[in-house]
Amino acid sequence: MEHDPNCLFCKIVQGAIPSRKVYEDDQVFAFHDINPWAPVHFLLVPKRHIVSFAHVDAQHAPLLGHLMMLAPKLALQEGCRPYPEGGFRIVSNTGAEGGQEVHHLHVHVMGGPRPWLRG
Repeated sequence: MEHDPNCLFCKIVQGAIPSRKVYEDDQVFAFHDINPWAPVHFLLVPKRHIVSFAHVDAQHAPLLGHLMMLAPKLALQEGCRPYPEGGFRIVSNTGAEGGQEVHHLHVHVMGGPRPWLRG
């Protein structure tokens, strides 16, 4: 399934729900978290609806590689300081016990001066 009509992130990707866009290409959409835990906090989501990391397989490797290669570039663009003094955290929650709230694969990219609200 390319999109789930009931999925919050699919609706954001399609522009049906507004967001503060960080980046977009043909595979990935990135936007600021509505409840940030850190001075820099955005989400990277595949445009294709994938439920979670528990649902990926070898066919998703190029997409996941692309997503992970974007994270450092976008972190710097959004205000994270460079490595090694600066940096950022990448987090992905999977399933109920992993704390996943929106069932569309996504990664949080968080950074900026500490202390952060959480994490």
